[in-house]
Amino acid sequence: MARIQELAVRYPLVVATLAVGVLGLGIQALGHEQNARLLVSVFAGLVAAKELVAVARQLLRRSWGLDLLAVTAIISTLAVGEYWASLVVVLMVTGGAALEDYAVQRAQRALTALLRRTPRLAHRIGADEAVTEIAVDAVVIGDRLRVLPGETVPVDAVLESAEASFDESALTGESLPVSRATGERLLSGAANGGTVIEVRAVALARDSEFQQIVALVESASNSKAPFVRLADAFAVPFTLVAYAIAAVAWIASGDPVRFAEVLVVATPCPLLIAAPVAFIAGMNRAAKVGVIVRSGGALEQLARVKVAAFDKTGTLTLGTPVVERIEPAAPFTGDRLLALVASVEAQSSHVLAAAIVRAATGSALGLSAPDDVRDIPGKGVTAVVDGRAVAIGKLGFVVERREVESLEAGEMAVYAAVDGVFAGRVVLRDETRANARAVVEQLTQLGIERIMMLTGDGRQTADHVARQVGIDEVHASLLPAEKVSRVAAATPRPVLMVGDGVNDAPVLAAADVGIAMGARGSTAASETADVVILLDDLGRVVEVVRIARRTVAVAVQSIWVGIGLSVVLMVIAAFGLIPAIIGATLQEVVDVATIVNGLRAASAGRQRPAANRRPVITSGVIRT
Repeated sequence: MARIQELAVRYPLVVATLAVGVLGLGIQALGHEQNARLLVSVFAGLVAAKELVAVARQLLRRSWGLDLLAVTAIISTLAVGEYWASLVVVLMVTGGAALEDYAVQRAQRALTALLRRTPRLAHRIGADEAVTEIAVDAVVIGDRLRVLPGETVPVDAVLESAEASFDESALTGESLPVSRATGERLLSGAANGGTVIEVRAVALARDSEFQQIVALVESASNSKAPFVRLADAFAVPFTLVAYAIAAVAWIASGDPVRFAEVLVVATPCPLLIAAPVAFIAGMNRAAKVGVIVRSGGALEQLARVKVAAFDKTGTLTLGTPVVERIEPAAPFTGDRLLALVASVEAQSSHVLAAAIVRAATGSALGLSAPDDVRDIPGKGVTAVVDGRAVAIGKLGFVVERREVESLEAGEMAVYAAVDGVFAGRVVLRDETRANARAVVEQLTQLGIERIMMLTGDGRQTADHVARQVGIDEVHASLLPAEKVSRVAAATPRPVLMVGDGVNDAPVLAAADVGIAMGARGSTAASETADVVILLDDLGRVVEVVRIARRTVAVAVQSIWVGIGLSVVLMVIAAFGLIPAIIGATLQEVVDVATIVNGLRAASAGRQRPAANRRPVITSGVIRT
């Protein structure tokens, strides 16, 4: 009941039209035909006047829609006394508009999630070392600020504490933590690691990086060109043909009723309804496979995409570090080294710690409870495990001098020493999605002319991932604003962007079609995207492109079915063989035909690439 009430409030003209029809029939049944005529005629006239104003505004903007033909049909039927036919036309017009509105309603979403993540408070350290909580807008350049573990840096600042670790994924998309030394610049939005730090503000809140991301999202969203309704492309020729047939019928017969009879069956309801129904069916089909498409406009743009751009971290890669390999030093084995490191890391909330513990538990290694755990910020951790002194962290922290092989692009290592002797290292990597290469290949097969990677990561890491997934065009070390510029300049259009993090929100909003990996990505990215993939499967990008293409094909076909049937009915009506009320009823048959055909879009895009396969570690060896 609540849902019905909500729809009634949203589409009052549809409800009013039905109410007038029921009331008019009741009045007529009681023998008051003149009163019924008056009620229906006045209502239809008011709707026609309202639509006429809208048509006039459209024409002043040099925009030609199908509403002009509908208004003419209502007015002409009223002029010749066919008031019930006029009401049927009103119902078709208002019902078609309601269906179209329903198809695009979800496109209007506020960016509340991004705003919630914007830093709002800061801890200012006074001259007496007292800490006061203030609004972030009250921070001035030069203020000393305290940032607690897990908090985001409120404004752009420089680090005054000792070396510390930060999660900058919200800004760069890089999933691995970044170490910053004393005096290095910190960007607002970077999340502090596991210790209290002090920073000094170097920018006001409004000029800081995270707030600029918010501004970019809002600006990009507002600058999007309005979507033109698919059926409007057919408006001018269909309208001219309908007027020509109606005029010829009037002139040839000398009867103005003939003009109204032709226009009734020419009412563009099939055009108004065909595309929205197909798009709703396509959107529902996408939802069944875990993809939310916010509007019919996004679906149509997606069907015509020529360029596809991908973020790296969390999109082409899994977005969380995994153990790549274990490199033990004699006399330790891989299993023993992993068990010792994981026993210490089990006490930490660090992103690398979680990956190491998962690898150990996945290999069924028993972990020991550590004693005397000591966290040295920016360096590592020491603990006693099974009576042995274990140090893990950076190489220079666990041993003073040691030569080790260089890591490959995109890798990070946790080094270990036991009783002061080097024990080896655990190497981690943000793994490429198992189906990423297949997705790139299938998009190329679908006719995507250009595929590129946009990432905040360095060139070496970006090129390594690009080679794995088969992308030749790579743009690395980009800030959010630079990603927006790359997408804005990309040709040919439309351009598709796939991403997952807060740093991707501006470019998702700026792209012709933005797709967010919403299962693991930020809410901000999901809110700004036109399409949200709810499952952690990059293959759904290919699937939704297929769905979009079939949906548009079905929509266009439905429009042509409606046009064809309407033209046939117009020709018959031109000979006076279809009274206006019968014509309006037959128009319902045309509507049903276009709706049934449009619903075929619900079966679109059944093929899907293989789902992601996560690597499994057995005795220190990576297997897939």
